[in-house]
Amino acid sequence: MSTVARVGLTVFLVLSAAATVFGLVRLWPDDTATSNRVASTDFAAPGVTFPVAVVQAVLPPCEGADARTGAKPADGQSGDVVDADATCGAITVQLEQPTPSSGDVRPIVSVSVPPAISTSGLREGDTVQLLRIPPRDGNPESYSFLQVQRGAPLSLMLVLFVVVVALIARWRGILALVGLGFGGLVLVKFMLPALVGGASGLLVALVGCSAIMFVVLYLAHGLSVRTSTALAGTLFGVGITAGLGVLAVDGARLSGVADDEGATLASFIQTMDPKDLLTCAIIVAGLGVLNDVTITQSSSVWELRAAAPELGRRELFRSGMRIGRDHIASTIYTIVFAYAGAALPVLLLLFLYERPVLDMLQTESLSEEIVRTLASAIGLVLAVPVTTLIAALTVGGAKAPAVPTEPIARPDGEGVGRPVGEPVGERVGAPDRPGDRSGLHTLPTAADLQRAAEGKPAPRTRAEARARMSD
Repeated sequence: MSTVARVGLTVFLVLSAAATVFGLVRLWPDDTATSNRVASTDFAAPGVTFPVAVVQAVLPPCEGADARTGAKPADGQSGDVVDADATCGAITVQLEQPTPSSGDVRPIVSVSVPPAISTSGLREGDTVQLLRIPPRDGNPESYSFLQVQRGAPLSLMLVLFVVVVALIARWRGILALVGLGFGGLVLVKFMLPALVGGASGLLVALVGCSAIMFVVLYLAHGLSVRTSTALAGTLFGVGITAGLGVLAVDGARLSGVADDEGATLASFIQTMDPKDLLTCAIIVAGLGVLNDVTITQSSSVWELRAAAPELGRRELFRSGMRIGRDHIASTIYTIVFAYAGAALPVLLLLFLYERPVLDMLQTESLSEEIVRTLASAIGLVLAVPVTTLIAALTVGGAKAPAVPTEPIARPDGEGVGRPVGEPVGERVGAPDRPGDRSGLHTLPTAADLQRAAEGKPAPRTRAEARARMSD
């Protein structure tokens, strides 16, 4: 292993780890300030609750004027409560717990729902969550449909995912899941509160992603030079993605407010620049794919060295890059189609507007996705040759190919090795019987040695040995 490359890699990772720890300490959010800000941001008005109810009946979608909105509210009712005898555009549910105004009785109500809910497969026995506004100013309590409770199927999918990973990848997969949990912890405990506190989105993303990668890579793939090579390539790719993200967001004049969620965040958090949030999102979005490419590239170089120890570092780099180019091609498809799938409703809506393609691509929502995709893809592509180069420098040097040998039988039955293709003498005096190969690959006999001492060279072929035996 190259000592210079190994020392250089170690120094780089030690400095990166020190910078990461310093950034975590410096940017760690104030729990008190974050808690106060979160507590002051209400999801609903005071007194509003979100009861869970069991579906008793699902009515088909309405037609005509109510086809898009569901059944009309009943007379004298606020919210989405409809008449009990409604025939379309509503669901009938019974609350799991009594309300303060219902005593010990669990209310049964019918609420209007959009057609998409009626046709989503919702059926009797499913659970939904309602929004309940308490009675006030002489108005009765009102209910509105909020969402379907999906905890059971999501939990089932999660359990299935964990079981499949554990069965197929075994301990490596389990450790990867632990690393994934650590990444979520960093996101929830550090990155989100720091953004809420007004910290720079660029610094938060760099520090948070670096901390995640240090733990996830070493935890899932072990503490080795191979993993360190992948980590160095990943950090390089993160830096490239961050730089390109900052330049692209500024150059494209992106505001970071492309949808209702962005506008809501901008109104809630006055200290946070939406552009910082967009930059942070760009860096985090490409982290997983970048990690996949670098660890695969590092492992490929190590496997190439094991399979071909005679390759020089230049040839090793070239072979690794041939693998890397295939990986780049397939990964770019992954990134682009992943983002296209996420933005498919927006794409379809813009398609229906029949606007020119160039105009569509310049909308705020699509421009954000384009910048996110291209910045991640460029960082990923550049990380491949860097990771391959580091791996080629740190992996063991070329070795001369070993000469294959085959056993030679001694008279006592023991075996020794000789280079393949080197001629050997036959056992002189052995009967020349068809199919008798007992004299093959044996050491010279005493008669051969005597002839050699008299000046005659030892026979080099079977025909020469037979000729001497007949003399």
